[in-house]
Amino acid sequence: MNYFFRSFCQSVILLSLIVFSIDVSSQTRTRDFVRVKNNSFELNGEPYYFLGTNFWYGLNLGAKGKGGNRDRLIRELDRLNSLGIKNLRVMAGSEGPDTEPWRMAPALQTSPGVYNEDVLEGLDFLLFEMRKRDMKAVMCLNNFWPWSGGMSQYLIWAGFAESIPYPPPHPGGDWGTYAKFTANFYSNSKAMKLFDDHIRFILSRKNKYSNLRYTNDPTIMSWELANEPRGVDNLSQFAEWIKHTSELIKNLDTNHLVTTGSEGATSDPTSSGTDLIKDHSYKAIDYATAHLWVQNWGYYDPLKAEESYPVALSYAKKYIKDHAEMGERLGKPLVLEEFGISRDLNDHSASSTTLVRDKYYKEVFEETLKYMRKDNLKIAGCNFWAWGGEGRPAQPKAIWKAGDNFIGDPPHEYQGWYSVYDTDSSTISILRDYTGKVNQLNKQKKGKGAGEKNKNKKATGTKTQIKL
Repeated sequence: MNYFFRSFCQSVILLSLIVFSIDVSSQTRTRDFVRVKNNSFELNGEPYYFLGTNFWYGLNLGAKGKGGNRDRLIRELDRLNSLGIKNLRVMAGSEGPDTEPWRMAPALQTSPGVYNEDVLEGLDFLLFEMRKRDMKAVMCLNNFWPWSGGMSQYLIWAGFAESIPYPPPHPGGDWGTYAKFTANFYSNSKAMKLFDDHIRFILSRKNKYSNLRYTNDPTIMSWELANEPRGVDNLSQFAEWIKHTSELIKNLDTNHLVTTGSEGATSDPTSSGTDLIKDHSYKAIDYATAHLWVQNWGYYDPLKAEESYPVALSYAKKYIKDHAEMGERLGKPLVLEEFGISRDLNDHSASSTTLVRDKYYKEVFEETLKYMRKDNLKIAGCNFWAWGGEGRPAQPKAIWKAGDNFIGDPPHEYQGWYSVYDTDSSTISILRDYTGKVNQLNKQKKGKGAGEKNKNKKATGTKTQIKL
């Protein structure tokens, strides 16, 4: 009897230990993912504010074949890691065919449902190497603009039109005409289904290097519906698309955050059809995004820097404040995930000076840090545009073509326009300084949280007794 009783007790203890270990490991995995708490982010139970960068071409650098350069990818990640930059916004979707102009190539998806395995493994490799460095990836799944294929290419695949009315640098191209064309995506059920299929494909993928399914990989911080989606003149269908797509992702992946990738108010929210509060109000959208472009929107002229910079800076500060207020009304974290400004005199070469850019970066970082420190009107993260690293333009005022170095500027833009090169020592010093300040803020916020817990515990006079 004693033998059987003893065996029974040992079995119960063993089973309890197994259940406990499973539960602890499960909690550990859950804590590894970025979460939203009190209009901010949390990682491993601690505050997570970040200063990161846009590194959209990472999947192409990671490719094994054409266009890939894994040695360079590792060097770039090491450089960023040494600067304390651990949040990278990357593309997790690009559409062919590679014969189309002004488009990142080779594409991830060459035709509907057909993927370039080399580029696909490039995305695996990027995430694998980021994981080694405790980095987080914001995964952008689509694009309103044509430089990665995006929504306009899905429309072509769906048979909506024979060709895309490309904006500049296409001769005679017009941005407004292109935007109205692309907004048809939200009304085209076939095009949207093709994109839904891409979402299902990517989210179900198992990384060949880490052996982790993407849905279980804490390297991924969030999924973005698209880069800068705009409703334009198709607002009701745009709203339905945000709701549908965010819910689809949440149904497939309960571990990761979801956001839109929206610009926010832009310089003209009426024509772009964006509304930060409405576009991020859906339950399946976890946080809001905003982009800030003083030069593209006509507030800053690098050839008239002395007179235009103060105007641009004033606009930028108001834009950040306005969006912080909108984020507060929305009740969700806000990330300024794109901003930039050109090198001095609009010179794109690595030998040009960056006096204005350095000044602007300091101002924007200081402004966002101010809102990170607040208990309300908070900004939770900031990604500058963009890291060019050791990439260089093929020639002055060059538009990217297949075989050129990937740098921070997308293929349809003059290469080097907004890129931060690895030799930009003054800008790099600013990046290092402000990543340090943000990391210090995380420590301070952690300490404050612990202090509040202890204060509350002391106030309640709670006593815990363990009886053995």
